[in-house]
Amino acid sequence: MRTTNTFGIHFVLRENRGKKGLAGIYMRIVVNKSRCEVALKRQVSPDDWNGAKGLSKPKNDELRKLNTHLEQLRGMMANHYQELQLQKKVITAEVLKNMFAGVKDSEHTLNTIVEYHNTNMKDVLAPGTMKNYYTTAGYLKEFVHQQFKRSDVYLSELDYSFITKLEHFLRKRIPDDHQKKLENNGLMKHLERFRKIIRLAVKMAWLDKDPFAMFQLKFNKTERGFLTIAELHKLENKKLSIERIAYVRDLFVLSCYTGLAYVDVMDLTPDNIVWGIDHNQWIKTTREKTRIAVNVPLLPQASKIIERYKSHPKAAAAGTLLPHISNQKLNSYLKEVADLCDINKTLTYHVARHTFATAVTLSNGVPIETVSKMLGHTTIRTTQIYAKVVERKVSDDMNVLRSKLASQSKETPVRKSSAKRNLKKAS
Repeated sequence: MRTTNTFGIHFVLRENRGKKGLAGIYMRIVVNKSRCEVALKRQVSPDDWNGAKGLSKPKNDELRKLNTHLEQLRGMMANHYQELQLQKKVITAEVLKNMFAGVKDSEHTLNTIVEYHNTNMKDVLAPGTMKNYYTTAGYLKEFVHQQFKRSDVYLSELDYSFITKLEHFLRKRIPDDHQKKLENNGLMKHLERFRKIIRLAVKMAWLDKDPFAMFQLKFNKTERGFLTIAELHKLENKKLSIERIAYVRDLFVLSCYTGLAYVDVMDLTPDNIVWGIDHNQWIKTTREKTRIAVNVPLLPQASKIIERYKSHPKAAAAGTLLPHISNQKLNSYLKEVADLCDINKTLTYHVARHTFATAVTLSNGVPIETVSKMLGHTTIRTTQIYAKVVERKVSDDMNVLRSKLASQSKETPVRKSSAKRNLKKAS
């Protein structure tokens, strides 16, 4: 959690906000990386302004009075800042702006709760998760600016209509850069993160009612892609002459036999390889995403790959088991791997984790509770998603059932005939 804040008050000119050759004076409030501006309803000639000092040039009494007024405002804002510090309240540029405008302390804003959440959770949640929250925050600011022509809204203004309009905005939004348009599930993830932030506001009594109370998130069901055991063996046995492609293939296979996510594989060090109670080597680490301990016995296929690269110069220099490669490059090269191995599936690194859960473990009879622990899932319900897509496992279970039913049907006539013989003997 952040314990100190950077704070500053600066006065700037806006020449397009003045009349008759004058420029409007604005007070810029800066707290940490957030800032906002307030129109002071004062104007001055740009020739009479000292931009470096953020004050007017004291040529006459009128300009000197203006400087006195600005310094008084600076002192007042500093007092507001110290007041919030003493009360140990969250301090943002928007909060100070509201205090200047005379908004009641109870009137918290959307930006306030978003910044409060992200500031307090940045040391709790994984960097990748926080990156998603920052993206959601960006979408919220963009929506508020387009919908309300303002930089912020009060929490009391949030209602069911706000959420439905936000959903419509995200569905219609066309990205400016190379990114793809949001699909339904990605859109729902942003709304899900927004809902968590709003529920925090409700818990803190910053908001009386939850505007999400009547809103339902609607995710489309998707099947998790994975390789069959035959496809995995084809991938393993393929001879690849290009070094970068071979390395990416090996990293993928490593996760197929350990279930580790990309970030956890890249963070592996020699200290993560330990001897287990079974006198075999294990990987013992902590999932970056959930901070849950993960203990995975090293299968021979995974052990060979680690041995192959642990002495690599890049790995040795970084103190890791494997040379670093970005997730973007990794997934890009995996497309080439799929083509070279004649695998007609879209390969991403996460497909390896799915393959571990399905083809390698669940399909081979490893109990779902054990798989859940090795994957580092917070709940077994997450692991059950994989179990639902393992058709071979379902088929095997049904074959066992067929055998049992067949044996039971064969035993039934024997029991009847023996019962008849017993009746004849009795007579």
